[in-house]
Amino acid sequence: MEITELQQWGVGKTNPLIIAGPCSAETEEQLYETVKAIKEQGVTLMRAGVWKPRTRPNTFEGIGQEALQWIQDIKKELNIQFSVEVANAMHVEEALHYGIDVLWVGARSTVSPFIVQEIADALRGCDVPVLVKNPINPDLALWMGALERLYQAGVKKIGAIHRGFSTYQKSRYRNVPMWQLPIEMKRQLPGLPMICDPSHIMGKREDVAEICQIAMDLSFEGLIIETHRDPENAWSDARQQITPQTLGEIIRNLHIRQASSEDIEYITHLEELRTQIDHSDREMVELLAHRLDLVAQIGVWKKKNNVAAFQLDRWNRVFEARKDWAKNANLRERFIVDLFNLLHVESIRKQTEVMEADESETESGLRVES
Repeated sequence: MEITELQQWGVGKTNPLIIAGPCSAETEEQLYETVKAIKEQGVTLMRAGVWKPRTRPNTFEGIGQEALQWIQDIKKELNIQFSVEVANAMHVEEALHYGIDVLWVGARSTVSPFIVQEIADALRGCDVPVLVKNPINPDLALWMGALERLYQAGVKKIGAIHRGFSTYQKSRYRNVPMWQLPIEMKRQLPGLPMICDPSHIMGKREDVAEICQIAMDLSFEGLIIETHRDPENAWSDARQQITPQTLGEIIRNLHIRQASSEDIEYITHLEELRTQIDHSDREMVELLAHRLDLVAQIGVWKKKNNVAAFQLDRWNRVFEARKDWAKNANLRERFIVDLFNLLHVESIRKQTEVMEADESETESGLRVES
C-alpha cells in the first residue's frame, strides 16, 4: 500500500498527532466549552461522537445530524478541525456535507466486512483521511482487511486506531492492549500511521497517562483521548474521560522517544545485546522442540494404554509449579501464565495428533511431524 504520510494529511498541528474531545456531543454548549478548553491546551483536531453504537437500546445513542451543525458552527468560530465516527454510507455523506475533516470506523463496524465495504464505497473519490479502529476481538486479518477495502476504494490517507481488545479474563484494562498486534500491523504495513486510544484501553481516567506514554515508547504516531468539560456528568463513558486541564498535563509530560541514535557506544552495545538475544532465542526454540518431542512420546504411551490426552490434575500441578519458578526467577506471573497456556494448547494438539495417527506412524514414538 502506498499510504499518504500523516504529515501530508493537513490535519492537526501537534507532533505526535493529538485528537481530543468528548465521547459524545451532548449539547452545543457542552461541545463548545469542551473544545474551546482543549484548544487552549494546544490541540486543534477534535473528536466527538455524533452517532453512538450502544450495546443495548434505550441508552444515549448520540444527537445525530443536529450535532453536525453544532460542529460546523464551532469549527468556523474557533478555527479547529473535527473527527467523527461513521458506521454507514449515510453517516459518511452527512459528515462530509458538514465539512468533517477526519472520519473513523469504530470497532463494532470493523468486525463486519459488509459495513466497511459500504463505507468504502461511499468514500470513493473523496480525499478525507479515514482511521480504522481494531475489531473488538484480536483478529489482525479483519483489521487489515478493513484498511485494504478503504485503500481499494481510493482512500490513501488511512491510519489505524489501537483501542485494545475484549477479553473474558479478569483484567485491569477495559480492553486488553495486546501490544503485539498493532506492532505486527506496523511490521506488515510500515507506512501506516498508528494512533492509540488510551481511553478505551484503560476505561479509567486515572490510568490514561500511563497508556499514552507506552504508546509513545512504542513509536505510535498519535493519541485519541476522550476529554470532557465535566467528565463525572458525561452522558456516555463518564469513567474514562478526562478534563481539558488533565489533557494538557498529559501532553506536557509525554516523553517522546527518537526513532534511533547515531551514538557509537549505543550502537555497539545494542548489537552485542541483540546477538546474545539471538543466541538465547535459538536455544529456546531448540528447548521447545525437545519439550514437544517428549510430549509426543507421552502421547504414544497414552494411546497404548487408552488414556485421555488431557489430565486436569497434572495440568494444575504443572501450572502452579511454573508460577512458583517464575516468581523465584523474578519473572512476571502473567507472562508465565500466558506462555504456559500457549504451551499447553500446543502440547494437547501434539498429543491428540499422535493418538489419532495410524499405529505404524507412532510405533517408535519419534515419527510424528510437528
